[in-house]
Amino acid sequence: MTSVPVLGIRYDAVTTAETTDRVLEWAEAGEARYVCFSNAHGVIEAEDDPSYADVLNGADLNVPDGMSIVRAMRARGVDQRDRVYGPDATLSVAKGAAKRGIPVALYGSTESVLEALKGHLPRKAPGLEVVEAISPPFRALTDDEDEAFVQRLRGSGARIVFVGLGCPRQERWCAEHAERVGAVCMAVGAAFDFHAGLLRQAPGWIQQAGLEWAYRLAVEPRRLWRRYARVVPRFLAGDTRERRELARAASRSVPQSASASV
Repeated sequence: MTSVPVLGIRYDAVTTAETTDRVLEWAEAGEARYVCFSNAHGVIEAEDDPSYADVLNGADLNVPDGMSIVRAMRARGVDQRDRVYGPDATLSVAKGAAKRGIPVALYGSTESVLEALKGHLPRKAPGLEVVEAISPPFRALTDDEDEAFVQRLRGSGARIVFVGLGCPRQERWCAEHAERVGAVCMAVGAAFDFHAGLLRQAPGWIQQAGLEWAYRLAVEPRRLWRRYARVVPRFLAGDTRERRELARAASRSVPQSASASV
């Protein structure tokens, strides 16, 4: 598998189908793994907190969830065909799990979102077995609470856990809990709200143009404007700077032509 760093974060060059196949193979083998779907927001969070960079770089798969990352990977010489969008991968894995009889669990969000998701997701993935759904409190858990949730997930028999806690909390949770839960943990974020029917996804052309952030900002301005005001200009500036540095390094490594004899 080819990987490339973007502003210090390793991204794996895989498709949605390849991501799905790996997750299902790990789940059937009973392996404990974790998968991150990371975009420009994740990169900036990692710049501000090196421990979060360690979480993303330590993932069994860290895939490009945004077109800005896809373009950055291509600019660094990697043939990344398209984004691996968290909601699309969630549905793809759910359909594969349904066909292979792999039980799944949900961790995160609110009780109302989980109830809606438990109804909608199996309709999109007929035969899907959702064996557990946990909405943890919106605060730091005590050790006893955390252990109780881990035991619920272990006892459910889930081989895949979809985690929707928001960035960067969900990726940290997956890194800290995959081994304890003993399953494949996927940090899928807004996939919960999309597949619960509570949020509309951006049209395909907007996603391909790399403007989903603008669409989501228009839909949820009060919640997202501060995030995008911080993330978008910093990522663009950092990516531009790193591309120039890589171009200069590449030019210095090219052997100079021998001078013509006089």
